[in-house]
Amino acid sequence: MTRFLTGLAILALPLLEIAGFIVVGGWIGVLPTIGLEVLAIVAGVMLVRAQGAGAVNRIRKAAAAGAVPGRDLAHGAMIMLAGILLIIPGFITDIAGLLLFVPFVRDLVWRLIGSRITVVTDFRPFGGGGPGRDGRTIDLDEDEYSRGGSPDSPWRRIEPQ
Repeated sequence: MTRFLTGLAILALPLLEIAGFIVVGGWIGVLPTIGLEVLAIVAGVMLVRAQGAGAVNRIRKAAAAGAVPGRDLAHGAMIMLAGILLIIPGFITDIAGLLLFVPFVRDLVWRLIGSRITVVTDFRPFGGGGPGRDGRTIDLDEDEYSRGGSPDSPWRRIEPQ
């Protein structure tokens, strides 16, 4: 049943968008309708750049602090989805995209779906610290390693010819 409804929604969306173009075009004219769509695309690109950069910074800060950036990752994904919805021609997708740019709406969506999402992390900030998953990584301090090597090292033996 869910697949049927999803398929129906995917088929109905373009028809509803066309109907929206016809209605809005009848109210304000063809050129202003096209202008609104071009404006929505430009606004979408600008908003994704501005809010996306903020989301990336929040994710980096949370990762550097060792916290799980689940909420910030979800907000970043919703910002990207909002930009895509604004770039797709149509007033229904534009309205949905604009709503996803509002932080309150993103928080509401996160509260609705956040309990169903599990963020699995095994990251170390800036690639450092701790053994890898295979347990074979050896972490040496600066005083435990030198590039010159020791002349007594068994790895530096020169075999006689």
